[in-house]
Amino acid sequence: MPGGVNSPVRAFKNVNGKPIFFKSAKGPILVDEDENQYIDFIGSWGPMILGHSNPIILEAIKAQLELGTSYGAPTSLENKLASIIKSQVPSMEKLRMVNSGTEATMSCIRLARGFTGKNKIIKFSGCYHGHVDSLLVKAGSGVSTFGLPDSPGVPKELAALTYSCPYNNIEALSDIINEIGDDLAAIIVEPIAGNMGFIPGEPQFLNSLREFCDKHGSLLIFDEVMSGFRVGLGGAQAIYKIQPDLTALGKVIGGGLPVGAFGGKQSVMDQLAPLGPIYQAGTLSGNPLAMSAGIALIETLIQTNPFDELEKASSEIMTYAKNLLNEKGIPFSTSSIGGMFGFFFAEDLPKNFEDVVKSSDKIFKKFFYAALDRGIYFAPSKYEAGFISSTHDRSILDLTKNKIEKAIKEL
Repeated sequence: MPGGVNSPVRAFKNVNGKPIFFKSAKGPILVDEDENQYIDFIGSWGPMILGHSNPIILEAIKAQLELGTSYGAPTSLENKLASIIKSQVPSMEKLRMVNSGTEATMSCIRLARGFTGKNKIIKFSGCYHGHVDSLLVKAGSGVSTFGLPDSPGVPKELAALTYSCPYNNIEALSDIINEIGDDLAAIIVEPIAGNMGFIPGEPQFLNSLREFCDKHGSLLIFDEVMSGFRVGLGGAQAIYKIQPDLTALGKVIGGGLPVGAFGGKQSVMDQLAPLGPIYQAGTLSGNPLAMSAGIALIETLIQTNPFDELEKASSEIMTYAKNLLNEKGIPFSTSSIGGMFGFFFAEDLPKNFEDVVKSSDKIFKKFFYAALDRGIYFAPSKYEAGFISSTHDRSILDLTKNKIEKAIKEL
């Protein structure tokens, strides 16, 4: 495998190290191949919001396993999960299941271009929307980790149709829109960014996106692959009270199994084949195992609504770390929403990708390894968000704080 891994961030290149290989997980604990245990603050990048190996989800998967793993044909499970998602994210009047967040954003872009008859897209520096050719321009996450503004293999002609703008910058956005003119098909954004670290969109900025799209006959796409069912039941759009035209969701709606979905206004979604001329397909879309796991997870989230408690838990840990670091004169900023959180070794909380770049790489690496050596597994890159689960109970929080205190003494 290139780099020894199947996804670049796992390679630990940003922290000049070698990846850990895991063999099991339960609740908030990961176990590696050498039987070392770690308190997990990645949660498979969010979907393990109820903890690893959750018995409710496992039972749902086992029950479906006895009935078959894939049919390549419709099931009632697809309709049930779609109805549950729609009940919590009403902007998704119709939706379609896919197999990944990348497929979801890719489909949104094609649909936006086909629906509007326009070609150009605006995205924001540091927002990562999957490895789609049209969107791999000044992306965040793994691309930022290696300092690549874009990727070889993406045709210049296609990249020229994508305009990148600083996040949380209304003035720059206005200038780009004026430059594009009437050929703007869509604006795509992570309303709460999780691929340049954790950076919430500012309300005024996100509202301006809705206004610009309405004014220019363009579609607003919320990439909630990270934030959907992580920050709250209705995602970021419920928190900000902004209704996008299209929404992309990711692996959380499959309980951690490979899955994604995209959906939005009925008038837009009905342009997809077989109702309309815009083609999108997938043999494993709506896979019954993923649908069963997703139903179990999201129904449990609706019943328990753990998001306030999750936010309090991550905030407690991060505030504790901030106070200890500030005592040593080390700048540290942090924020949390629902099950997502982030931290930066910077005096002020970054507002965009450019601010994140300026935060200290050197101290991040030292802190990361000091914590890892004591059994705390944070994301191995300052360009990634953190995630917490409902199984991070009082004993785990206290243990984490104790380990963080020891790690900080080493800095």
